[in-house]
Amino acid sequence: MNRTLPLLAAVAFLVSACGASPVAAPPPVEVPRPPVNDPLVTTYDGGLYVLDGKTLTVAETIPLPGFNRVNAAGDDRHVLVSTATGFRVLDAATPELKQDEFKGAKPGHVVRHAGKTVLFSDGTGQVTVFDPKQLTGGLPKGEVYQAASPHHGVAIQLANGELLVTLGTEEKRTGILVLGQDRAEIARSERCPGVHGEAAAQGEAVVIGCEDGVLVYRDGKITKIDSPDAYGRVGNQAGTDASPVVLGDYKTDKDAELERPERISLIDTRTGKMKLVDLGTSYTFRSLARGPHGEALVLGTDGAIHVIDPVKGKEVDTFEVLGDWQEPIDWQQPRPALFVRGHVAYVTDPAAKQVHAIDVESGAKLRTTTLPQPPNEISGPGH
Repeated sequence: MNRTLPLLAAVAFLVSACGASPVAAPPPVEVPRPPVNDPLVTTYDGGLYVLDGKTLTVAETIPLPGFNRVNAAGDDRHVLVSTATGFRVLDAATPELKQDEFKGAKPGHVVRHAGKTVLFSDGTGQVTVFDPKQLTGGLPKGEVYQAASPHHGVAIQLANGELLVTLGTEEKRTGILVLGQDRAEIARSERCPGVHGEAAAQGEAVVIGCEDGVLVYRDGKITKIDSPDAYGRVGNQAGTDASPVVLGDYKTDKDAELERPERISLIDTRTGKMKLVDLGTSYTFRSLARGPHGEALVLGTDGAIHVIDPVKGKEVDTFEVLGDWQEPIDWQQPRPALFVRGHVAYVTDPAAKQVHAIDVESGAKLRTTTLPQPPNEISGPGH
């Protein structure tokens, strides 16, 4: 009996079947990229670096021409990038620089308080108030308020819906205006020449800087705290819910091209008093921050973080981080910056192209990374 013919027939059938209808390979499955851990964002000349906050490794490099600034958006994943045309949304966890943008010439201050984020566009005087949790669904429409005149200003919305806005023009800034929930005026003060900057303290006391002291708004009333000098400018402040005292800078030379101050101001919103503390080293507008327990932190040009008890007005510790450095004349040029989130202080070192993570409690250096380009500003998601 010949068994060869059935075997050959079977082979011929298989060959014919394979040749007639090949089976298509399954499409490749795209594995989603894991989110960036506790992301940080630093600017450099020509773009942004998104860093993993745990390891400080670069998760993404995003080219973006021009001088750009970064601010926490008020939630746990977004950062707002100030460009020439407005506030652009960066999802730092993805990470992705979106096309979503709050349009506005000369984008200025970004303020987060009581679950709302408030933007001030210096070129238009437009104030935009929105809920940062809505950023995940696209660009929130929010509420828009129009200041009387464009100026370098700032605004903050309180927990009860009141809106505090600076007063001024491109030539002169004079004070603040407080609007109720219905946006009717409830308080005003024009006793604040050169008004600049804001900070909220414990009990929702809001401090606004002036060239001769500060204004404090609390419970429907505006009070003035005078500087000890005729010209004693407070222009940058750092506040926290953990302390009734606001940390501010302090400058006394009105005519200086660039003053390098060595004293900081501590504004007690309970007593209405201002205390000055001599650090023995200068600092810049990117040097001020607050720790998790309300401590005042200042990054000096001596390369150290100076830890100050805000109530006693005494320096209680010093953490060496960098070598000596000097503030550049041009404010847009890179200089070391301090950003604090939780129990970690992040310090940039443009000269070494590095970012350091420092434990706020002990001063221990947790880790350091070296970047391709010198970092300038630094921020990250957070409330």
